[in-house]
Amino acid sequence: MSERFADNSRAEIADKGAIAQYWASRPQTYAAEHGGQTFSEGDGALVSVDPGSREFFENADRVLLAWNQPLHDENPFGKIFPYRRYRGTNVLEIGCGQGGMAQMWAERGAKLVAVDLNPDAIAKTRRRFELFGLAGRGHTIQQEDANALSFADGSFDYAYPWGVLHHSPDLSRSVAEMARVVKSGGSFGVMLYNRHSLLYAYQIAYLEGMVHAERKFASPLELASRYTDGHREEGNPHTWPITAREARQIFAPYTSRLDIRVLGTDIDWVLGQIMPGLAKRLPRTVLKAWARRWGWSLWISGTRR
Repeated sequence: MSERFADNSRAEIADKGAIAQYWASRPQTYAAEHGGQTFSEGDGALVSVDPGSREFFENADRVLLAWNQPLHDENPFGKIFPYRRYRGTNVLEIGCGQGGMAQMWAERGAKLVAVDLNPDAIAKTRRRFELFGLAGRGHTIQQEDANALSFADGSFDYAYPWGVLHHSPDLSRSVAEMARVVKSGGSFGVMLYNRHSLLYAYQIAYLEGMVHAERKFASPLELASRYTDGHREEGNPHTWPITAREARQIFAPYTSRLDIRVLGTDIDWVLGQIMPGLAKRLPRTVLKAWARRWGWSLWISGTRR
């Protein structure tokens, strides 16, 4: 997991049009197949639902919440999202996808603005808000480029992109734009994939890069793009995990308080790929320690200067 990978990725700039097209054709639906409409139920059965239906959104939310169970309290993602603090204030979601998190914030009193580069995501999020009775309540859902947001400086009290900006071909610019539209004293929370993780080390660098010898013909960026979102599918233009050190360098200029946590909700799954049943044999204290050190996600939060 050498830092040289960061330099390699910067030499390859993906076209934003290709990124938007990819996510329009293969949205993150949390279905059994990436971009699909068939969901796995708890008993192993499969259920197919119409995209854009209430059942579709409910199934997508069920899987999203299950994947991130350690982050919930009485509210979904309540251990990281400051809903109460920003109730009644202007909140920006960058990269709304299918609108699951936008709904969570809107239902808890935020004056929400949800944006995405992908027009399909905008259509799906608007449809979700209609189905769940949130349309016409002062929320805004519109297409935007995270590298060039149309909002005035200091427009928002809080901003968050969840698992979005590692798809940006210019992460530093996206972060600068997010910081620009957050008012002084406001705050942000950003989830980015962690390159110093067990998933990256085993699944991408070792298994695919070395054992399957794909590093001979694929760059680190191409490997990360193929074996993260859109797992084992061709065509993902750009997914690049970063390190905590890189995150600190990128975010530090904009914040008076920066906190970086490793979220390891994936650890049980990764250990199961290495050796089936391994996670069940290890003490929970060990698993939690590994999750805090080697988890797949970085949660980067701070207060705007």
